[in-house]
Amino acid sequence: MEESKARELYGFYSRELKDNILRFWLPRCEDRRFGGYLNCFDNRGEHLVSHDKYTWSQGRFLWMFSKLAMTRAPLFSDMERAEFRRLAEQGYRFLKDHCLIAKDDYRCAFLLSREGSPKKISGYDTLDMSIYADCFVVIGMAAYSICSGEKDPYTFAKKLYQSIKSRVKSGTFNTLPYPLGPGYRAHGIPMILTNVAKELFDAALLHDRGYSAELLSDMEETSTDVVCNFKDENDLIHEVIDSDNRQFSGLLGQHINPGHSIEDSWFIHDAARLTGNLQMSETAARIMKKSFEKGWDNEFGGILHFVNLEGNPLEFVSDSTEPTITLVKGGWGDKLWWEHSETLYASLLFYSLTEDPAYLEIHDRTLDYVKKHFINPDRSIGEWIQILTREGKPQEKVVALPVKDPFHITRNLLLICELLDGCNR
Repeated sequence: MEESKARELYGFYSRELKDNILRFWLPRCEDRRFGGYLNCFDNRGEHLVSHDKYTWSQGRFLWMFSKLAMTRAPLFSDMERAEFRRLAEQGYRFLKDHCLIAKDDYRCAFLLSREGSPKKISGYDTLDMSIYADCFVVIGMAAYSICSGEKDPYTFAKKLYQSIKSRVKSGTFNTLPYPLGPGYRAHGIPMILTNVAKELFDAALLHDRGYSAELLSDMEETSTDVVCNFKDENDLIHEVIDSDNRQFSGLLGQHINPGHSIEDSWFIHDAARLTGNLQMSETAARIMKKSFEKGWDNEFGGILHFVNLEGNPLEFVSDSTEPTITLVKGGWGDKLWWEHSETLYASLLFYSLTEDPAYLEIHDRTLDYVKKHFINPDRSIGEWIQILTREGKPQEKVVALPVKDPFHITRNLLLICELLDGCNR
């Protein structure tokens, strides 16, 4: 990349991060009265519609503020970094005191009241409704343990991670808001565990080096699981396979989530880099490129939420009663903010690794769409619009949780700035 273009992109992304995304969230996300963070805003970011706290987002906020405090890119002053550390600390205290369903029972309540009391989701009897929420608490605690230098957050994260592994192995876990019936496996589980193991590995290097080898083995196992079982011969990742690791026909087994695959491509690369598996890194690069090619909407632009293996809008012929089918049918044409932010980072990452101009073209095409559609035209708000119709118009629709979550955008903008600044990851 030409130096002038790199400087231009760094300027754009650093301003977007500091002047728009973080300006929206600070100070409005902090709950100074009860701790933790508030983020049940509407899509446009104009109204706080609930004081409920989802541990899914609480863990992500903790990760975000910890990483902002530690970034090596010259983005923030010492005073700003100190503020990020303070925000991370109060989020850590809230989660430590409230996220577990019971003392020493390392399973996270999915939903908490503003004060931190566990709440049941309507229609369900258990509190630990999503192992994904547990995973986000782990990465938040792990990052904070590095940021603070304290071992206690790491110890908490390690115990929770070991509980997650045990539940995944036994099949005794829930995956709200993406429930999947018995007999199937979701790509999201090995995908997120690859990233969780990597984040905990970083913390183990500081606090518990003896455990780092097991974490390397874990991330190699989960990333290999994706590549060997969920990926097909065309480098496309099926979102669902059966419990015997077989790909199958029908809408449930033959759809892909391009943004999910693109996000996982850099998770797989991270694991490959740490384990020294060059072939796996090359596979990750192919997954990224192929997922974008299949997911790009040639009619309206942007990345479709779901497509079939040919990259076309999905055929709706299915007699399955799986909730995932309802999700796919109802949202295949949506354009989501997080999928595009993941693409911006992954394309620049693989361009930096391969110097293949195709990745830079992917980045530039995606950035052009983001500027036209996701960046909020009301600069007094600043935060990106979360979800669009296929045609690119804002729509008020719940995406996974009834929250506005800065995790993906902040993470990707921060990683892009570090990449462009030449910081080693």
